[in-house]
Amino acid sequence: MLNQHDATANLAVKDLGRAKAFYAQTLGLKQIDAEGDEVLTFQSGHSNLNLYRSEFAGSNQATAVTWNVPDIEDTVKTLKSKGVTFEHYDDMPGLSRSGDIYASDGMKVAWFKDPDGNILNLVSR
Repeated sequence: MLNQHDATANLAVKDLGRAKAFYAQTLGLKQIDAEGDEVLTFQSGHSNLNLYRSEFAGSNQATAVTWNVPDIEDTVKTLKSKGVTFEHYDDMPGLSRSGDIYASDGMKVAWFKDPDGNILNLVSR
């Protein structure tokens, strides 16, 4: 049933203007829609990401959005040049860290946060 339909990620933010700048300019996503001062929709590959205004933005303590990238080292380097700071976690069983990138069994991953503290990550397999 639902396996035949696209899904859209929804992410809470406190300040849509600040979020728009981060997702468009820093991450390079294309804004495709807006619903007044409450919702912005961005395109990312073949999927969409809705940003909506909420007082609960950044309260999720788990990864909210993941991007599959072919070259994680290059993506991390590019994002760092745009001011993105990557997260380092000490309690990651089975993963080893080299700089900002964690690795395990052919998978590489890196985590960062948006301006509201939402946890985002990159993965390369």
